Amino acid sequence: MIATLTPNPSLDRTLFLDTFTRGAVNRCTATLAEPSGKGINVALALHNHGVPVLAVLPIGGPAGEQLVQLLDAVGLPYRAVTITGTIRTNVSIIEADGTSSKINEPGPTLTSGEVEELVRTTLDSCSSADWLAICGTLPNGFSERHLVEAVRAARTAGLRVAVDTSGSMLRAVLIATPHFVKPNAHELSEVTGRLIRTIGDVTAAAEQLRAKGLGTVLVSLGRDGAVLVDGNGALHGRTAAVTAINTVGAGDAFLAGYLAADTNALLPADRLASALRWGATAVQHQGTLLSRVDDRIPVHVTVADPNVALSEPATP
Repeated sequence: MIATLTPNPSLDRTLFLDTFTRGAVNRCTATLAEPSGKGINVALALHNHGVPVLAVLPIGGPAGEQLVQLLDAVGLPYRAVTITGTIRTNVSIIEADGTSSKINEPGPTLTSGEVEELVRTTLDSCSSADWLAICGTLPNGFSERHLVEAVRAARTAGLRVAVDTSGSMLRAVLIATPHFVKPNAHELSEVTGRLIRTIGDVTAAAEQLRAKGLGTVLVSLGRDGAVLVDGNGALHGRTAAVTAINTVGAGDAFLAGYLAADTNALLPADRLASALRWGATAVQHQGTLLSRVDDRIPVHVTVADPNVALSEPATP
């Protein structure tokens, strides 16, 4: 089983428009309301593909009530910790040409007692879990110190821990040495202080993180695919071009694809291919949630060539 912790979940509303014009009245052609937050997205993608999963999240306010109703409707196993604050509502604006704009609320402020209960509930729920994936931003009251302590407690309990976050949160959690992190090129550049222009730069930056005690670094590179770096070396994978309708949530599907392949004990190249195929499928959906993966999408995985230039370099 895979458990996910989403400290800052959301009710996601996706608005579809022909074009979005600032300062004007814009009319939607369609709308969607979905349960979201990175850990929830990962859990739903896994659940939709028959992978045993349990999502842990805080719940509060009217948006929280609607979020629970949506989770119940899709049958996702979860454990919710009630908080006094209100879960955030995020808005995605998708234009007909595929342009995506996202407006995220900051979320509630958790009390110290609510944070402790959320972490305790997570660890209590992981007795039969292989992985704990902690994903997304932290709400006010859930500090980076709490995140580090949660990762350390999970490791002490014998769990493999995956963390998908960014910025100062990613930098802080490295001292707790999670087993796995999934930055994109810009997040990797920021946390390592490296200019990233080639696949070799990606590999070197990932090895810099592994030198701190991490086992695996999976770097998403947009149109340049992804690089997987672990104790076996570095692999670079790419998919065939697909038509992107909505990129929101694709990174969560990407992580879910890796974890799903790992639970089936697949080889590193197959885990990378699975992650890429799940992510490529996700961008072709209108909403933020992944349905069935398109196994027909071609994926090419090779030993990473350090001389390959990135189409979108990243600077710290």
